[in-house]
Amino acid sequence: MSLRLTLFAAAGTLGFLALGAPGAALAQIASSSSEVVVTAQRLDQARDSIQPQVGASTYTLNSQALQALPGGENSQMNQVILQAPGAVQDSYGQLHIRGEHNGLQFRLDGVILPEGLSVFSQAISPRLAGSVELITGALPAEYGLRTAGIINITTKSGTQPGGEVSIYGGSHGDVEPSFEYGGGDGTTNFFVSGSYKQNGLGIEAPDTRSDPLHDRTEQFNGFAYADRIIDTSSRVSLILGASDQKFQIPDVTGQLNGGLGLNVNGQTDYPSSQLNENQHEATDYAVVSYLKTTDKMTGQLSLFGRYSTLNFTPDVVGDILYNGVSQVASKTDTAGGVQAEGSYHLNDQHTVRAGVIVEIDRSTSATTSQVMLIDNNPADANYGGEINNNQPFTIVDNGASTAQTYSVYLQDEWKLLSNLTLNYGARFDQFDGYRDENQLSPRVNAVWLPTPSTTIHAGYARYFSPPPFELIGSESVSKFVTPTGNPLVTSSAAPAVTADTTPYAERANYFDVGAQQKIGPHFTVGIDSYYKLSTHLIDEGQFGAPIILTPFNYENGKQWGFELTAAYNQGPLSAYANFSHTVAQGEDWISSQFSFNPAQLEYVANHYIYLDHDEAYAISAGASYLWMGTRFGGDLIFGTGLRNDLPLANSVSYPDGNVLTAIPNGGTTPAYVQVNLALSHTFDLGPAGTLQARFDVINLFDEVYQIRDGSGVGVFAPQYGPRRGLFAGITKSF
Repeated sequence: MSLRLTLFAAAGTLGFLALGAPGAALAQIASSSSEVVVTAQRLDQARDSIQPQVGASTYTLNSQALQALPGGENSQMNQVILQAPGAVQDSYGQLHIRGEHNGLQFRLDGVILPEGLSVFSQAISPRLAGSVELITGALPAEYGLRTAGIINITTKSGTQPGGEVSIYGGSHGDVEPSFEYGGGDGTTNFFVSGSYKQNGLGIEAPDTRSDPLHDRTEQFNGFAYADRIIDTSSRVSLILGASDQKFQIPDVTGQLNGGLGLNVNGQTDYPSSQLNENQHEATDYAVVSYLKTTDKMTGQLSLFGRYSTLNFTPDVVGDILYNGVSQVASKTDTAGGVQAEGSYHLNDQHTVRAGVIVEIDRSTSATTSQVMLIDNNPADANYGGEINNNQPFTIVDNGASTAQTYSVYLQDEWKLLSNLTLNYGARFDQFDGYRDENQLSPRVNAVWLPTPSTTIHAGYARYFSPPPFELIGSESVSKFVTPTGNPLVTSSAAPAVTADTTPYAERANYFDVGAQQKIGPHFTVGIDSYYKLSTHLIDEGQFGAPIILTPFNYENGKQWGFELTAAYNQGPLSAYANFSHTVAQGEDWISSQFSFNPAQLEYVANHYIYLDHDEAYAISAGASYLWMGTRFGGDLIFGTGLRNDLPLANSVSYPDGNVLTAIPNGGTTPAYVQVNLALSHTFDLGPAGTLQARFDVINLFDEVYQIRDGSGVGVFAPQYGPRRGLFAGITKSF
């Protein structure tokens, strides 16, 4: 009963899971491949029934849609999600849904994948996906904590045996070999995939260069899935995944220092083109699940875990001269938990669902900072002699913390009439981390079908979202203000504001109303609107050279907007178009205050400003046509630009001496459009399988556009969209 817009027509049955077990039940299941598929289908449907999206807005890209995208399965997951309505791109591969900074929750076959530390890496590749769902809106009670969007990935399995090897590459020195293979004996199946990627455009360019300086990346991704049917009503499955990704931080030319007037061991200049900063991110995850279903009840018990690391290595002299600090940063995060959920079909009118999720998260942070000591009062000779011939001073700041999250929910899907469904319930979340907070969150959604071709939904959700635990820094601001303990000596990295309130959990009321209309058998249009009011709205920003985001809160937040969608599917032709309008604003920074300019801190205390990731209007569209084995396709994204600071013609002076020279997030970067094309042909080689050749063009018109200009709240450096790139690949099945 969810509001669902499938962007492309289904390309046949998705890979269904199958398992095996000894005994009579095994013999019955394995008697024919068709019976295995039927059993697996029924178990998949039972699993999906535990987590219905009643009243939520669900956008699905199936296997054909993923293949039709320019780049196909060689794309990154954020590029896939950008084709959904309400999605906006940002630097470092980030994307925003409905004006939220992050707030995304990834699930594999319905099981939560804990958050990690990755900033611009992609731990999950589209290569492992049979389909990808983005679930937004007023979510039912089974979804919580991260509620901007649920990205649920149905993984591939080995019920359709065989595999393929592929080589893909092109512009920017891109080389991407990959493989995948699946098989089994009918009741025990497996699927594995792996890929390697290297190129010279690992992170968005900081200037207009097609191939930026010092921007090489190497990325490994691996995935494995196995399942086994115990009998006709139960199954156990295992998921394993890993990624290891290295990035150079790109450089710009034409600068000699950061204008801070520092001297490091006698050196005052350092060419910006020779900076050597690097970041390494790695993620490993595992999920094991047991599913049991009967005529009235279905339950699934899952154990999940994730381990991620992030390491930043600076250019010691260069970073001090440009930023006032050189920081070696190392973070690790280990998370694991249990997810137990079930549904019970009480009668024809009521289906009751409940669940318990427990997660434990252990985060460690180790930083070693090099700074220059600054004499606050040169006229006073009693500074203690700490300042020594422009030698860097070392500040060590290490820490570790553990968080526990406990969630429980209960809801009832009530069929009031044959065409009217009410889903109501509540969830309770307890978060014990840097703060201990909790909330009881009611949810209610109604779905009405006034005609067989019309669906109307309306919903309300109370949300509770703790700040990303793994991103909260343990650094002590005082160590940078008075590094030697002498109040007359400060450091080149001392913040102008020393307040550092620990971030709060966000609490919000969310309203959503929408409709979907089928016009004939092939054309569907939809509209969805939403309004959100928040207390302690969570945002994130980069406030230093390490590409590590820092969460902070606005005391009050408000977000609203609407989305228009359209999809056409008939035979070989599929097409879609999405338009969205978003407004996202916040007032009064109340945590992590040391990150901000004092004058801007005063201004925001009593003014609503746009969030830095607010983009007023966005469009995504695409089409695909299959003709005699050749698929022609393309897509585009359009945006009116993210936020930047708006300089004031006349500065504003405050009584305490602070001077405001720009409205934070008051302006926008220029609008942009990026058009991509795809062409592929599949050759049938008979007993030898198939051979697919593809050719993709990214940014067909070589549009030079800026994602960020380096200003705005929590924006550290400028970034540009990719210049035109030509890519080709060959995939051989076996």
